[in-house]
Amino acid sequence: MQERTVDHAAGGPSSRRLFYYNAGFLTQPRIRRILELAGHELRLGVPADTDRIAVWGHSPYAARGEAMARQTGAGLVRIEDAFLRSVHPGRDGDLPLGLIIDSRGMHFDPAQPSDLEVLLATHPLDDSALLDQARAAMARLQEADLSKYNTHDQGAPLPAPGYVLLIDQTRGDASVRQGRADSNTFREMLFHAVQDNPGARFLVKTHPETNAGHRPGYFDPETLALAPGADITLLDAPVSPRALLEGAIAVYTVSSQMGFEAILAGHKPHVFGQPFYAGWGLSHDFTPLTRRQRRLTRAQLFAAAMILYPVWYDPCRDRLCSLDTAISALEAQVRAWREDRLGWQASGMRLWKRGAINGFFGAVRPVRFRDGTPRDGRRAMVWAGRSDGAPDGAVRVEDGFLRSRGLGADLVPPLSLVCDDLGIYYDPQRESRLERMIASRATLRPDQAARARALVQALIAQGVSKYNLGLDAPDIRSLATNRRVVLVPGQVEDDASIKLGAGEIRTNRALLEAARATDPGAFVIYKPHPDVEAGLRPGALADAEDLADLVLPGTDPAPLLEQVDTVWTMTSLLGFEALIRGRRVVTLGAPFYAGWGLTDHRGPTLPRRQAHVSLEGLVHAALIDYPRYRDPVTGLPCPAEVAVERLASGAVARGGLSIRLLAKAQGLFAGYAHLWRRG
Repeated sequence: MQERTVDHAAGGPSSRRLFYYNAGFLTQPRIRRILELAGHELRLGVPADTDRIAVWGHSPYAARGEAMARQTGAGLVRIEDAFLRSVHPGRDGDLPLGLIIDSRGMHFDPAQPSDLEVLLATHPLDDSALLDQARAAMARLQEADLSKYNTHDQGAPLPAPGYVLLIDQTRGDASVRQGRADSNTFREMLFHAVQDNPGARFLVKTHPETNAGHRPGYFDPETLALAPGADITLLDAPVSPRALLEGAIAVYTVSSQMGFEAILAGHKPHVFGQPFYAGWGLSHDFTPLTRRQRRLTRAQLFAAAMILYPVWYDPCRDRLCSLDTAISALEAQVRAWREDRLGWQASGMRLWKRGAINGFFGAVRPVRFRDGTPRDGRRAMVWAGRSDGAPDGAVRVEDGFLRSRGLGADLVPPLSLVCDDLGIYYDPQRESRLERMIASRATLRPDQAARARALVQALIAQGVSKYNLGLDAPDIRSLATNRRVVLVPGQVEDDASIKLGAGEIRTNRALLEAARATDPGAFVIYKPHPDVEAGLRPGALADAEDLADLVLPGTDPAPLLEQVDTVWTMTSLLGFEALIRGRRVVTLGAPFYAGWGLTDHRGPTLPRRQAHVSLEGLVHAALIDYPRYRDPVTGLPCPAEVAVERLASGAVARGGLSIRLLAKAQGLFAGYAHLWRRG
């Protein structure tokens, strides 16, 4: 976690005690928890002069705490949401991802310097690691299109670029009231914008809370009429703030956080209030603060405001965290909302999968399980292996690459699922979303490469694989007696990845024979597929002991891969797991990880895969970008790193008795069906 520059628990011997007189601190567990983790002991009662009193910013209820502070001599601590808050505004009931805990003032109140202003004025802000972290976080926020609130519609039509952007705020907001501004300030801003930009188009962006009907803004038809003849459009559509900033030729604001985001987007906004980001040489200030004389870069402003000032919270792990971890958590939540907000209609889903599907995709609107074309604005999804006859444009769904502790065929719910709107990863005959993502990761920022490397290190250190079956491997090196060790993972022979992605070799026997013939001196290990071993899927090889030096049923693949030199496979995911552990992989089919220069590819030609991708790029696309993860502990959408920890700790979903009985019935049916097909 980042260095704590602002000491949120400073004070006398009783400084941990934080008294409050606002019911919100009592009724909102997330806020209480963050404060407790930050070292504060919340109390009711009368404080001593060595204690401190918590108030919420400059809200109307803060007066109670302020009066008690004057009466007792206790210090004041002002609490507010951090600048990266949640999917929905707080008035819609969404929970904050971080807090500002300021012992001097509040960032939007220029009456006295806040902790943030002191940081901006006095902190060296010259540490290269801190500034690299700031630049990386700025790039992540831009790439993921994240803002303080995130209910904007990325598909909403945008106005043609080339406009002057004026940012509205909610009427009576504390950042306006304390920032020495009022309704006249907004009128004055409009007058100057029109005067500065004759003949321009003007776009007034309303606040998300105004759009939601919570609080009115300052710009209404009467106010806009004060600029007769000007080409002004009031935009209340939930468009992306970052996309709006990209199309603007100038930005005008009073004290909105969007002015801060305008600076990060490369603008030098015209500022008519006195927000925290004004006065550092990055804005045109209509009412400058003379005490702010320092000149900062965008990265320095961001580092202080987003890394050093707030307290960030990890909702899955229930602990304080770095900004990077908070961004990962918000990315997962925002992605889920964006993809699910219209609702889903799912077809081709077996009964036992429906609970997991609804858990992943039904938080906004419950998933409707029905065949046919949706007629109420919902999106269509279909299980990838049962997509024949699916509606046009249906998104294909499959298990992710970090799945569970147990088999899918044993009906163990998945920890990750992938959604593909182009194809599906195991079908090389058509482009998949994963294939496009891998190609896009041919170039990575340093922070992206570092994140992928850290994820790989965690996978290896924790021994995490797709299924995590748990049986230890023997000491292969002692058995191999200095011979090269070749692992041949068996596959389900009627699996879609074989039907669609295998080359000339399409059976486990042929694969094992090819590996033996190519390297006759090697020590060859055959590992049957877990679903085949369980009798749930076809592909059993009765004489495997005659073709391999060692057969290892039921063995956890992660520790086994640490002892082999080469993996031969048709399309098995074990080839990908071998790659990330630095093993040589020979591919005779066309799995998603082949064709990028990372494998010894001897399968079908892959003309679309021309990019040379690093291992970090492949990992980032396959394990970070492509899947959706759901934390089995909290039920929240989560990043890949949380999924790895849950798999390593065993804190994952398991099938109940009814599910296990259904699994046995499914296995019997699969066995009879296989015999029927052979006979």
